Amino acid sequence: MSAAGPRVTAQLRLARPGFVLDVALDLPGRGVSALLGPSGCGKTTTLRALAGLEHAAGHLQVQDETWQDDARGLFMPTHRRALGFVFQDSPLFAHLTVRGNVEFGMRRAAPAQRQVSLSQAVELLGIGPLMDRRPDGLSGGERQRVAMARALATRPRLLLMDEPLAALDAQRKAEVLPWLERLHRELDIPVVYVSHAVEEVARLADHLVLMEAGRVLASGPAQDLLARSDLPLARTEAAGALIAGTVLGHDPAWQLTSVAFAGGQLQLAGAPPHPVGRPVRLRVQARDVSLCLTPPPDSSILNILPVCVTHLHDDGAGQVMVALDAGGTPLLARITGKSAALLGLRPGMPAYAQVKGIALVD
Repeated sequence: MSAAGPRVTAQLRLARPGFVLDVALDLPGRGVSALLGPSGCGKTTTLRALAGLEHAAGHLQVQDETWQDDARGLFMPTHRRALGFVFQDSPLFAHLTVRGNVEFGMRRAAPAQRQVSLSQAVELLGIGPLMDRRPDGLSGGERQRVAMARALATRPRLLLMDEPLAALDAQRKAEVLPWLERLHRELDIPVVYVSHAVEEVARLADHLVLMEAGRVLASGPAQDLLARSDLPLARTEAAGALIAGTVLGHDPAWQLTSVAFAGGQLQLAGAPPHPVGRPVRLRVQARDVSLCLTPPPDSSILNILPVCVTHLHDDGAGQVMVALDAGGTPLLARITGKSAALLGLRPGMPAYAQVKGIALVD
C-alpha cells in the first residue's frame, strides 16, 4: 500500500517493571494492519495505547486528527476518540438485551454511513436466538459474538481488534472472516488487528507489523514481510508466502481454478468457482515448495514455476530456508541442507519451484 494519503502514525513509549513498550507506527489510513508477534511482546498494550486506555508517552495522529501530542499537552480521552474496540473478551452493557447492545452500535453511525443493517449483523454472527437475552445469560463465546456485532455495526475512524475470532468456533469464523474482508475493502477506515493465527493475517492484512519484546521488528506490506526469510516468522512451521493473483477461469471437468500472478499461473484443486477477473489471495507454505534445477519432464505436480534464488538461511535441524523470486513475487522453500548442497544453490541462481500445496485465503 502506498505511503501517500492519510495514515495512522504513532510514537508510543510505556515503561513497566520488567517491560518497556517503545514503538513507532506508520500505518495505512485504509485497510487492515496486523500486529503479529509472540505472547508478551506488547501487541495488546499497543492497542490499548492507541485507544487511550493506556497513557503511553508520545504522539498519535489518526488520519487528519491528532489524538495525542505530549509536546503540546494534548491527550484526547478514550470516549472522545472515534474508535471501535473488540477485545478478546469484550464487555457488554449489562442493563441492555442483546438487541439493545447491537442497536447501540448502530446508533453510533449516521444512517447514511451504515454499511450493514441490524438483521445482517445478527445473521452474520449467528446471534438471532440470543436477541432477547441479557449478557449475564450468555456464554463467553456468545458474549464475544454480540460484542463483535456491536463493533462491526459502527463506522469508527479507527477500528481496533484484539484476537476477535478467538472465542468463535470454526463455523462462525468462516462466517465472520468474509465480512471482515468486506469491511476492509469497502470502508475507508484503518483497522489494527491482533492475531496469533497466521492464516487470519494472510487472509485479512494489507500491512504487517512484526513485534518482539516491546519493539517493532519490521513493518511493511504483508506480502513482503510474510516471505522474508530473515525474520522470525520464517523459522516457524507456518512460514510461507502470500500471493496476490487474478482468477483466469475454472475447469469444472478437473475441478481446477487457474490464477494469474506476477510470476506466471497457478492451478488450484478443489477451490470453489470464482468470477473471472476477481482478485484473490493465495497462501503457499514453505514446506509445500520443493526445488529443482530443470523442469521435470513427468511430474504429478501441476505448478512448476521459474524462480531465482535470492537468499539462503540456516533453518536449524539440518534444514535451509530458501528465499525465491518468482517474477517479482517472493516465495519461500524449506528444504534439507543436503538438498541445498547437492543442488549447489546460491543467491542469483535460476531454479524451478514445485508448488505442492496452495490455499485460497481470499
